[in-house]
Amino acid sequence: MALRETKTTGKAATPAAKNTEAPVNTIPAQFVFSKDNYMWLIIAIAVVAFGFVLMSGTTDIYSTTKIVIAPIVVLTGFGIGFYAILKKPAAK
Repeated sequence: MALRETKTTGKAATPAAKNTEAPVNTIPAQFVFSKDNYMWLIIAIAVVAFGFVLMSGTTDIYSTTKIVIAPIVVLTGFGIGFYAILKKPAAK
């Protein structure tokens, strides 16, 4: 862009400075879930981990704890996890 003289002052005009700054985002960041949802997710992870601990071990493979109780505990943990994801936050 070539400089030209202005009619009133006789000085060379400079091109207008462009605003190159990015717009400032003033919206605060929000989490996807509420505090209660995260609490339920942590409980679900703990229950699933406890179920896997019940399943572990090398002795007595066909015990009631390993083939009945532990899978029920793991499935309960997954159910709690689904509840934590689908639970809507309480209205304020």
